[in-house]
Amino acid sequence: MFGIIRRLLSWGSSGHSSQQVLRSFQRQQQELQKQFFAQAAATGKPRGLRWKSCEWLTTFALVEDTTQNLFTMFCGVNVSFEAIEGGDMEDVEAVSMIRDGSAMFHLRNGRWGSGGRILFNMNPSTAAQTAAADQELRAVSNA
Repeated sequence: MFGIIRRLLSWGSSGHSSQQVLRSFQRQQQELQKQFFAQAAATGKPRGLRWKSCEWLTTFALVEDTTQNLFTMFCGVNVSFEAIEGGDMEDVEAVSMIRDGSAMFHLRNGRWGSGGRILFNMNPSTAAQTAAADQELRAVSNA
C-alpha cells in the first residue's frame, strides 16, 4: 500500500516520523481492515443495504492534528452493497453499483483504531483536504 509516496514530511509535531506512523499502520493493516468492515457494516448505513465487500485500494493520505496529537489515515476503498430482503432498496438498480470512498483510521496514544467511518465519493487526497484547519498533510500516495 505504501510503495509510492508523493509527499512525505519527516517529523510530525508529536515527535513521530511519518515513516514510523506509516509502518505502524502497515503492520496492523489486515486487522484494521477487518475491524473497519465489521464496524461499518454494523452501522446500518446506508439504510436498506447490507455491506457485501470492501476492496482496499493503494491510495492513502495521512494527516496529523497538531493540537490533539492525533494522526488520521484515509485509505481508498471500493464498497459493494446488497439490498436487504423486503427493504426499500430491494428493487433499486443502483444498489449493485460499486461506491468509492475513503475509510478513516486514527492513531492516538500509539494505538490505531477505526470507528467504521467512511467518506463516500472522496478519494483519500480529497478527504484529507476536508480535514480541519489545524491538521497537516504528512503523506499521500501517488496512485
